[in-house]
Amino acid sequence: MYVWGRLVRMMATASNRGPYVVGDQSRLAFRCLPTDIDFNSHLNNARYMMLADLGRIDIFLRVGLVALARKNGWAPMIGGLQVSYVREIRLWRRFEVVSSIETWDGTSVIGRHRFVLDNGETAALILTTGGVYDRRGRRFLEIGEVVAALGHSAQPRPPTEAERAFMISHRNLREQAKQA
Repeated sequence: MYVWGRLVRMMATASNRGPYVVGDQSRLAFRCLPTDIDFNSHLNNARYMMLADLGRIDIFLRVGLVALARKNGWAPMIGGLQVSYVREIRLWRRFEVVSSIETWDGTSVIGRHRFVLDNGETAALILTTGGVYDRRGRRFLEIGEVVAALGHSAQPRPPTEAERAFMISHRNLREQAKQA
């Protein structure tokens, strides 16, 4: 099933997974299909990103961000990502994408997407950074403001050393892109 079919299936079943609470995980099950593979007969690198998108959208739906964003003219946006491939996901192999909101600082939130094989091994790990853009106000919102608007009182935990390094690397690369 191509990613659009997977998106429809995820959206149709989101309520079955219950509300998302910061600290929880989104778990979506997949099988590596012929439309997912590259010439090495394993999940291609672009498909990892698309499936991580589904994990994020599942969280956004279940936490209420999609509805709130539509109402307020907001747009959740990814800013960047870092991926590490550990094991290949071969054709027909079952796996899960386990997604979570890790922490946030200011206008940036850190997400995590772990691709877990059917035997429990990690195939890949993706860290993402993103934010929520207020189109009317023409600014990125403080994540604490978004959390409060969602009716939650969650507080971010301090970022790990790896998360801090990722954010620094992301800021540096972003500055390079702006200058190019």
